Amino acid sequence: MRARWAWVIVLPIVAGIVAVGTYAARLSRKGFSARDQPSPLEISMARVFRRKAIPAVAKELNNPISPTAETLTRGRNHWADHCATCHANNGSGDTELGRNLYPKAPDMRQPKTQSLSDGELYYIIRNGIRMTGMPAWGKPEGGDADQETWMLVLFIRHLPQVSAGEEAEMQKLNPNSAADREEEREENDFLNGTTSKEETHE
Repeated sequence: MRARWAWVIVLPIVAGIVAVGTYAARLSRKGFSARDQPSPLEISMARVFRRKAIPAVAKELNNPISPTAETLTRGRNHWADHCATCHANNGSGDTELGRNLYPKAPDMRQPKTQSLSDGELYYIIRNGIRMTGMPAWGKPEGGDADQETWMLVLFIRHLPQVSAGEEAEMQKLNPNSAADREEEREENDFLNGTTSKEETHE
């Protein structure tokens, strides 16, 4: 009987040591790149930690903002300007930044995100998630009265229904890189019949 109990205790410890050793050996050969896809175990553990990291009182928070055309538009515009760089206008996470984060930016339209309570979404936006690319947004002194964040929560709920027309509107609000701004300037110069000093000299 004692031998059986010993195996019950020892076997998981041995399995854990083997798993850690295998993982360490893999890292020593391949390295630890953000390009890798997290393993199912890492994904599962990250979700558990995310849930545990959110205070119970935050999970119970109700969204004080009603979903109207105006509040959804404001949430959509805020998303396009602040969130789409990583999460994409449609919430897919299929952007250059989103694809290259570790873990990758999640598809916000899927049940893993949509099943979170409004309070959980609000807490994640306000406080970020450690050891991921998700930063904390909003002013800490705003507390639970941050209306812009609550409007973002409304828009996150709307992501599975985002239309092509909405995406087109959002593209106008997406931040541009320095290269994009320079290209836009050159196009405007060309259309207005002006040229740069370099081109004039040539």
